[in-house]
Amino acid sequence: MSNLQLRVISAIVLAVVTLGLTWLGGLPFRLLCAAMSILIFYEWTRMCRPVAATGLGLLPDALLLVFVVALVAGLPASWLLLLGAVMVVVTVVVGSMRQTGQWDPSGLAYAAISGLSLALLRDGDHPGLVAILFLFAVVWATDISAYFVGRAVGGPKLAPSISPGKTQSGALGGAVGGVVAGLLLAAAAGAGNLAVLGVVALVLSIVAQAGDLFESWVKRRHDRKDSGTLIPGHGGVMDRVDGLVAAAFALYVIGWISATADHPAQGLFPA
Repeated sequence: MSNLQLRVISAIVLAVVTLGLTWLGGLPFRLLCAAMSILIFYEWTRMCRPVAATGLGLLPDALLLVFVVALVAGLPASWLLLLGAVMVVVTVVVGSMRQTGQWDPSGLAYAAISGLSLALLRDGDHPGLVAILFLFAVVWATDISAYFVGRAVGGPKLAPSISPGKTQSGALGGAVGGVVAGLLLAAAAGAGNLAVLGVVALVLSIVAQAGDLFESWVKRRHDRKDSGTLIPGHGGVMDRVDGLVAAAFALYVIGWISATADHPAQGLFPA
């Protein structure tokens, strides 16, 4: 079996599971977000921590556990955001005192924001479901379009020092594909503000590609090819969700500005 076939099979399985839990929403989806946060932090620390002990012991891990419990319990956004900020500050302060570096606080922030953004976007209503499906459509189409357009067209590299395989043509193709997919999903859902959502889809596509580059930079910084080995053909969880979590945070912020921190999807897809 070729690597591309393995990637496709893994992607289909992941998509089916993810879409099923997204459809259910509520506790099942929050559990998915919590598991994703835990796995992201696990892979982050395995990449970024030295072989020797970090000097922080289990403090970052314990703080993240407290956060995911609060996330699964469905605490309001204000409490989750405050808890996330506090745990990052505590880790920064303790890490500075023990001179352990700041990769653990960065990983905590990355993992917490990832789970929080997705969980609060989904919420438990129809606008939340549409918002997550819109996010998936944009990010997945961006990823697929960038891959095939980049291979077909080639041309100048996008960021050769970070990710040598990515091209400018692929980035442009990914953005076009993401916008088209987002608009098709929005139209199918009966959204009326398609012009605004087209701009939002473009922003999400760009942010998703930036998130992909960010994770590539972290891996290159620590001489890693993949963040892990959990997903056949794809590597680790971070390798699969790097663009998604960046775009999710961007969509959450846009929704927060449009509506509220607890119900961000209602500002983009009013019932």
